[in-house]
Amino acid sequence: MVLRRDNRAPGPGKPARPEPAARHAEDARVGAARHLNMRHMPVWLKVTTAVVSVVLIGGLAFAGYWYIRLQSNISSSALGAGNSRTDNVDDATGRLQILILGSDTRDGKNSNYGSAEDSNGYGNSDVMMLMDISEDNKRVSVVSFPRDLLVDIPKCTDQKTGKQFPARSDVMINEAMSEAGIGCAVDTVNKLTGLEVDHFMMADFNAVKELSNAVGGVEVCISDAVYDPDSRLKLPKGNSQVQGEQALAFLRTRHAFGDGGDLGRIKAQQGFLSALTRKIKDDGTLSDPVKMLNIADVVTKNLTVDDGLSSVPALITIGNRLKTIDVGKVAFVAVPTVPAASDPNRLDPAEPAASQLFAALKKDVDLTDPEGKQKPSPSPSATPGTSAPPSAAPKPTTPAAPYDKSLQPVTVVNGTAVPTRSQEIVEALVAADFTQVGQFEDAPTPKTMVYYGPDFADVAADVAKLFGIPAAQVAPSPGISGVQLYLGADFVSGSKFGKTTVPKDIVNQTAKDATCQTANPELIVQDAG
Repeated sequence: MVLRRDNRAPGPGKPARPEPAARHAEDARVGAARHLNMRHMPVWLKVTTAVVSVVLIGGLAFAGYWYIRLQSNISSSALGAGNSRTDNVDDATGRLQILILGSDTRDGKNSNYGSAEDSNGYGNSDVMMLMDISEDNKRVSVVSFPRDLLVDIPKCTDQKTGKQFPARSDVMINEAMSEAGIGCAVDTVNKLTGLEVDHFMMADFNAVKELSNAVGGVEVCISDAVYDPDSRLKLPKGNSQVQGEQALAFLRTRHAFGDGGDLGRIKAQQGFLSALTRKIKDDGTLSDPVKMLNIADVVTKNLTVDDGLSSVPALITIGNRLKTIDVGKVAFVAVPTVPAASDPNRLDPAEPAASQLFAALKKDVDLTDPEGKQKPSPSPSATPGTSAPPSAAPKPTTPAAPYDKSLQPVTVVNGTAVPTRSQEIVEALVAADFTQVGQFEDAPTPKTMVYYGPDFADVAADVAKLFGIPAAQVAPSPGISGVQLYLGADFVSGSKFGKTTVPKDIVNQTAKDATCQTANPELIVQDAG
């Protein structure tokens, strides 16, 4: 019930009028309290009210238009191809791994770059990069996979048709999605690295052209003037602004850089992305709504994402995380490779460097400063009022008699589930003069142990000391002849137990670095103007 707003008390026996009646009261004093009387408002207030109303309505309409437009642009596909995975992390706060793919499909706007037969099925991945965003949101690692890298592709199921494709071995990684779709490429990277990809983003040739145009070109550098007739890349020596077709040619060329192979191409792609990152940051694009909407429109029209990223809010969440990261902490690396044993024109992962890289990624190591993660543990004896804990292995009362290391049988057992993990350990043993070394694969185990047979306690202690394995993880085993070093899941990389070894010079560059690509001598020209 609503009482009158004036000071007159209602007459005896008269109840207060209910609100609906009060809203239509003929009493002017009641009406003034219930209505916004425009006739008696100042002109400035009328104008202000009208302007605010128009702005609010226009702003809502504008926001609604762009939301609907961007949302309708987005295409999506399944994240995996039927292989098992755990629950996804929180995109806003968790550590994220996003697989970035460049498709070589020749359909639609890409028909100028070959015929549809040039890419089978879903097409091959012309570019494959894994973007790893740290949980603390302070750094990003971008790992490139050479398209010529030979890998094992797991059994995959096309999530659209339900058709199953058998596992394949020693196949170029860029073929992983050609039969069963993008999800199979995701599962292949998971199998290779031991990581778990949370999302993917796939763009086609047209995306590169339109994005480079949207930002007004990207500055690149090359050591000499070059012309590649295959990609039609034509650049003078030094710095150039590339956009549209030239930007695409710079990223697609397989022959213009280095020795004309895939690794030179990867470095050029990383240099391009570094320059693009710097330009977006330096131009204030991230804080300019008009520029951001233009870029968002271009990107979403040429992007396919997994179902978990198929909404505007989800993409904004990723963008908000990336815009705050220091460009000096965006590290570009490539999977270490060697010429493949089966085909010198293809590549195999270089061991142990590749396994070291994947282990460092698993442990969320800052690749730009790997030693910064290693915090030395305080010595128990250095803490006042405490004593050193008892050793798990008794110390001999008399020094052990010297022995010839070259005659001691030592076996390395790989229980890490990381292929070829034993290689680095065997090399370290041989370098320490233990030359009678054998190795074999066995079932995965969580804990590293050093086992020894009768009369080999001193040899086992030296082996453990060589790798920094605690005495508590050294134990006798009567059934063993000599010493057996059983590698577990707690020792998947490096030659020192408890420490992550990062391959030397694994970072090609950071987004802060402006690099100049080396031209392939065979394609250098006198004048590329």
